[in-house]
Amino acid sequence: MRVELTQGDITRESVDAIVNAANSSLLGGGGVEGAIHRAAGPALLAECQELRRTSLPDGLPTGQAVATGAGALPCRWVIHTVGPNRHAGQTDPVLLRSCFAESLRLADQLGASSVAFPAVGAGVYGWAATDVALAAKAALADLQTEVQLVRFVLFNPSILAAFAQAFG
Repeated sequence: MRVELTQGDITRESVDAIVNAANSSLLGGGGVEGAIHRAAGPALLAECQELRRTSLPDGLPTGQAVATGAGALPCRWVIHTVGPNRHAGQTDPVLLRSCFAESLRLADQLGASSVAFPAVGAGVYGWAATDVALAAKAALADLQTEVQLVRFVLFNPSILAAFAQAFG
């Protein structure tokens, strides 16, 4: 598996799947999730609403992942995962690592060969970028996957630097 690090906008990535740092409702919000929903258009929201109506009436649990189509995005799928919220007392790094691991497992099941990740948990959920990078690296090291490319698309230079140090 090849790992790439870049600073940019995950909604512009031409990969098989992008990962959404979602909240448990899956219905949009701020940060990465809001940007993905805006760029994908109403088809993504409709799929998320259907998931909530059927298989996820209580929302997506922390550390788990679920996939939808991508609407107007340049990828085939959006893999939604909910990071642990440090501000709400969810401080277990195993849950953070699970976001990356479960997203990659799901990418494998979908047949994706390329996946773009944001720094799940490093925004409003309060995780230090270094902790997120180390959790992501550990998840990648622990998994057997057919995914050929994992690209971390990071929002700002400081998060990119933390990932570069962890993966360096």
